Amino acid sequence: MRIHHLNCGTMGFGLVDHCLLVETRDALVLVDTGFGLDAVRQPAKMVGASRFALGAKLHEAETAVYQIQALGYDPRDVRHIVLTHLDLDHSGGLSDFPEATVHVHGPEFRAATAKSTVSEKLRYRAAQWSHGPKWMVNEVDGGEDWFGFTAVRDLPGLPPEIVVIPLAGHTRGHAGVAIDHGNGWLLHAGDAFFPESSIDPEQPQTPFWWKVYETGSILGEAYRANQRRLRELKKKHGREVTIINSHDAGILARSLGR
Repeated sequence: MRIHHLNCGTMGFGLVDHCLLVETRDALVLVDTGFGLDAVRQPAKMVGASRFALGAKLHEAETAVYQIQALGYDPRDVRHIVLTHLDLDHSGGLSDFPEATVHVHGPEFRAATAKSTVSEKLRYRAAQWSHGPKWMVNEVDGGEDWFGFTAVRDLPGLPPEIVVIPLAGHTRGHAGVAIDHGNGWLLHAGDAFFPESSIDPEQPQTPFWWKVYETGSILGEAYRANQRRLRELKKKHGREVTIINSHDAGILARSLGR
């Protein structure tokens, strides 16, 4: 199973939008979409005022659909999209792949459609999925163990090497996506942490402004608990599991071999 690392959205403060394109035996799978073509062409509608807060630099060349074409693939071969969550900078490209099945964790799907809090009204943009995606909602339902975490396996249409790891906190249904690529596991932890130093198993450090930002987590205690668990995972299984996230530019550069 081959994994391509993509930056699907450059933002302020040196942030990136780290997505994955996974080649399986039967199809292409995207993990998150970043900002899509509609976000570039209709930013007020698809992203709203949040684009200014994020410092989003919206370029067609950075969209997943353009990058997939640049790699020599047909975007129509993206049959599945697995989302870490539905924040606007993670699901903005859904409409570029209208035939893909979109896998989302149940608590996240319900939170995004209910939008119960002010934060949820701002972070979710229903316009991004107004085209009517083929949702495939997954639930825990007594999930199996994955290095001490609960795992949602047997995702319809996906190989068993791809599993969803619930990591609630940043949002109610935030999840990681773990991929067994043959030489170990890659865990895309989404927004479960921001700077990589936050999950350093020996001397975790989160810069002050990131600590301030993290106070916006929907489930703050769960967010902090999952960071502690990720540190423990890195300490005990760092040789078996590589942990990446969505916005740390250093992690992306290293993943691209730069």
